[in-house]
Amino acid sequence: MAVRKDNMPSVRTFADHEVITPANPLHKAIAPASADDDDPVARAEAALAQLSTEFAEWMQTECERLEMARQEVVRLGFTEKTHAELFRAAHDIKGEAATFGYPAVVGAADSLCRLLEHTPDWSRIPLTLVEQHVDAVRAIAREYSRADLAVVAGALTRRLREVTDEFLRNENADRPDYLESIFAPTLAP
Repeated sequence: MAVRKDNMPSVRTFADHEVITPANPLHKAIAPASADDDDPVARAEAALAQLSTEFAEWMQTECERLEMARQEVVRLGFTEKTHAELFRAAHDIKGEAATFGYPAVVGAADSLCRLLEHTPDWSRIPLTLVEQHVDAVRAIAREYSRADLAVVAGALTRRLREVTDEFLRNENADRPDYLESIFAPTLAP
């Protein structure tokens, strides 16, 4: 494709349509990279590699935070504060686990987030279901070096999700539009 030198859009007319190509003044801002130029992607990957030695410790810290949030829910029940702390801890693990090298933890944390986010009356959330989720997240993270972890974590996560989804269907039975929205296929993979 030839680089346009003017700032006018071009119009090509065909029998059944027209193609309008807008002017691109940004082409002037692009310069070819030289061998001496810094590669920001490589620099970011190198920084991530240096930090990776700390990922296990960070994951352990996040799991401890999740455990403390669970203990507060068991001790005080669901309040605005305990619900928010438990949700935030699970949500942070869901978002960070893959970066920390623990992608198998994401499913259990996501299931706990769904349970907390989509239950209309928190007092009806079974504490055993919360405890099973927290225990699953912690166990998957702790046993990450096991050769069969992917299979075990997958089966555990699938079962937690099934139980959670069944609970959410029952709790939201009087809200069919809401149910449809939470069980709709995701837009992103």
